[in-house]
Amino acid sequence: MNQEELKKIKLFSARIRLDVLKMLTHIGYGHLGGSMSIVELMSVLYGRQLRFDPQNPKWEDRDMVVLSKGHSGPAWYSALAESGFFDKEVLYTLNAGGTILPSHPDRNLTPGVDMTTGSLGQGTSAAAGIALAMKRLHQNDRYVYLICGDGELNEGQCWEAFSFIAHYKLNNCIVFIDENKRQLDGYTKDIIDPQDIKAKMESFGFHTLRVKGDDEQCIDDAINEVKKIKDQAVCIVLDTVKGQGVEYFEKLEKNHSVKFTTDELKQAADEAIAKLEETVAKGEQ
Repeated sequence: MNQEELKKIKLFSARIRLDVLKMLTHIGYGHLGGSMSIVELMSVLYGRQLRFDPQNPKWEDRDMVVLSKGHSGPAWYSALAESGFFDKEVLYTLNAGGTILPSHPDRNLTPGVDMTTGSLGQGTSAAAGIALAMKRLHQNDRYVYLICGDGELNEGQCWEAFSFIAHYKLNNCIVFIDENKRQLDGYTKDIIDPQDIKAKMESFGFHTLRVKGDDEQCIDDAINEVKKIKDQAVCIVLDTVKGQGVEYFEKLEKNHSVKFTTDELKQAADEAIAKLEETVAKGEQ
């Protein structure tokens, strides 16, 4: 990316992060931590890498995203809205009755969502199947972008799917692992230590990179690099922080799902929103 392109992508990241905070504070609760840690990934995907048409969400030649860690849906919904799949005002209906934006993604409700997820691990198998189908249909210029969480790797289904992807050398399924080091019940190392995720993926047969998950340039470069791999499964491990991009929420112990019930939490969110609004306003000038 040149400097102008990078500036636009960073502005996209700021918009997504701002949307996430606004929609979650609007309803008073939500999966903040894991949504924030994939913001930069989403801005690179929808701002740089994905082939899609918001006016034709079911376009046959589109790339597909499978957000296996479905509780991070707010970040995805923002990226979709910012990309024109639906009006941004719809973001404020998150989790409401009759919404097209349920707590976890639903392909029957949300334009741009191709796979329903929520039960952790299941998205990995779905992505593997989609990638294999694309290969067998000789759709060699299409990609599936599979996004998993490090806590999700507790699920054995993930490793079964990774074995499948590696065995069939599905290089068209780019696996992202959001290593934000926390899950619902605490730190991943205290619950089931994932050890060296990069080394584990390599042992399964993946060409694996580990990059800073808050650096859009690094993410974009990594995607470009793995797209050059022709005869091996590929994975990018994102070194992230849960609650990424807002120091208060990065340090908040229980930031997996936040309820804005105290003055301190509300003030922290309001201050972050004000700062991001200023960033976005400057970026748009």
